[in-house]
Amino acid sequence: MGDERYLNRELSWLDFDERVLVLAEESATPLLERCRFAAIVSSNLDEFFQIRVAALKDQVAAEVATPSPDGRSPAQQLAEIAVRVRGMVARQERLWSDSLSPALRGAGIEVLGWDALSDGERETVGRVFDSRIFPVLTPLAVDPAHPFPYISNLALNLAVLVRDPTNDGRRFARVKMPANFARVVPTGAADRFVLLEEAVRAHLPRLFPGMEIEGSHVFRVTRNADLSLDDEDAEDLLEAVELELRRRRFGRAVRLEVQDDVPDDVLRLLLDELELSRDDVVRHRTFLDFTALNQIAVLDRPMHRHRPWPPVTAGRLVDAAETGRSMFDVIRERQLLVHHPFESFSSSTEAFVAQAAADPHVQSIKATLYRTSGDSSIARQLIAAAESGKQVAAVLELKARFDEARNVSWAKELELAGVHVTYGLVGLKTHAKCILVVRNEADGLRRYVHLGTGNYNSVTARSYEDLGYFTCEDDVGADATELFNSLTGYARRPDYRTLIAAPQRLRRRIVELIDGEASHGSEGSVTLKLNSISDSEVIEALYRAAAAGASVDLVVRGICCLRAGVPGLSEGVRVRSILGRYLEHSRIYRFGHGLDGEPLHLIGSADLMGRNLDGRVEVLVPVTHPKHRAWLDRALGYLLDASAARFEMRPDGTWERIVGTSDAQQRLYEWVRNSQVK
Repeated sequence: MGDERYLNRELSWLDFDERVLVLAEESATPLLERCRFAAIVSSNLDEFFQIRVAALKDQVAAEVATPSPDGRSPAQQLAEIAVRVRGMVARQERLWSDSLSPALRGAGIEVLGWDALSDGERETVGRVFDSRIFPVLTPLAVDPAHPFPYISNLALNLAVLVRDPTNDGRRFARVKMPANFARVVPTGAADRFVLLEEAVRAHLPRLFPGMEIEGSHVFRVTRNADLSLDDEDAEDLLEAVELELRRRRFGRAVRLEVQDDVPDDVLRLLLDELELSRDDVVRHRTFLDFTALNQIAVLDRPMHRHRPWPPVTAGRLVDAAETGRSMFDVIRERQLLVHHPFESFSSSTEAFVAQAAADPHVQSIKATLYRTSGDSSIARQLIAAAESGKQVAAVLELKARFDEARNVSWAKELELAGVHVTYGLVGLKTHAKCILVVRNEADGLRRYVHLGTGNYNSVTARSYEDLGYFTCEDDVGADATELFNSLTGYARRPDYRTLIAAPQRLRRRIVELIDGEASHGSEGSVTLKLNSISDSEVIEALYRAAAAGASVDLVVRGICCLRAGVPGLSEGVRVRSILGRYLEHSRIYRFGHGLDGEPLHLIGSADLMGRNLDGRVEVLVPVTHPKHRAWLDRALGYLLDASAARFEMRPDGTWERIVGTSDAQQRLYEWVRNSQVK
């Protein structure tokens, strides 16, 4: 079908989700971690339908037939997605019924139906229902006086059929499960639980007194959750985003999940009211929304979880703390590279901002904020710095998907404190991770820069693998100044000395570097560690390099539209995916002859996708110190080792699980823990 040079982006997303599902299926994975992976599969599917499926449906509705690079029309993609998702959900439910649930039971952890509870447990749950659940439930009937209620996105609901014994009239009602209540309800017995919807079902007569309950069926609706915002026409972007967030609640329905035993008349009613077809229905034999398993995954059962890997503090920062020196002293000696979460985010990146906020010699702090945590230490320190009289600027990306509301809240709080808040460039998302600190020192002003591969978010920094680079090199400081001036002011084409930025020239430079390796034939080498790759121009350059005999190794966590190992196209291309306890998030670009015949290492925020190369402000920085280049080579070496547990792409585009004899992340952690000097 279509162009066999490319894999379909949407189906590649589902490939990634299936790789996560494999980890949930493997008995070698600790039991509660298997539950966590099963929950991640459902969370990923929710996002997939809210964004990707919704976009395809919009194209079909607009009668857009333009094929994707692999040759599939929007309608063809939707048809294949429907088949793949139903198969994945069936596989996930078999995992629960045949493996996870029995294994949990063997460990003394049970998620039970109401009928399986003891009398004492029912009494306990009944008291919880009376005191904490019943007061917030709102049954909504459907009849001539009560229109069909609005069904909110991803909410869990009961479709209830009731009969009035006085006139034998049958009615439909909807009961929404309270979103602020635990989905998995303790029964009072140790590690025995009942699902919230089961508890509500058992007490439906309380909600419909005098009526006969003929049946109740769980259902869930997924809606289009993408922001349809044209910031070129928005006079006030903050106000426009707030308005779009309110509109998002009423996005078009794109998926209906139901229990397998739902009566056909109930299903028809839901489909008619939601304006969906039967092709949009996903049926479940067990329970809806496996993200509920996140509550099981956090149970205090150390024997069923990964052994903790406490983060260490980078050796040079330990030495500085012991001798009373600041991070500025450390960075002046030479650049600092930190690797999260193996090395602590709080003792490096957060400490850098905290020291800058408190240091009387610091004149200004500028930062890009894409995804922040709810109680961000970095945002708090920026506020403290502004309140102490420092010049503070924050480029806050209001359009960071699913973090818009939190960023709107931070924008208001930062502005109230006197921080200069801007929202980046019209038509572009600011995805670059950069902090610029200007400090007055004995020999003049010096610029200190942090450039990272991950968000300034202390929560995700504990589970996302990322790199942070600190430097006071003059050229990088000058480039960071140009970057912020372009984001907060007016600059058509910043003249960067060292940084490689999108959308100005990142694609062109990456293609040049790949072609440069191709010119070295079998001596050329390209190694890329990415979240995703889908850009056709870059993919074609990699095909050229492989055809010229260069070695091409890709470590891709998620979407990969390039085909590996195809005769006549990509024999020299190898693609693997590493999934484990940490989410591989850093981007590392290595070119064997990139800089005057010497290897070139780049790190930064950019994946090789059209959205990154054309629609975002992205930054890559060269890592030049020999110790840091050796560090990156070691990390890549663990990931590319023949013994590493991994997934490998076959020539037909499918993925093969290679169990391996080593864990790349564990090897890296153990090496980091034993390393003292960087």
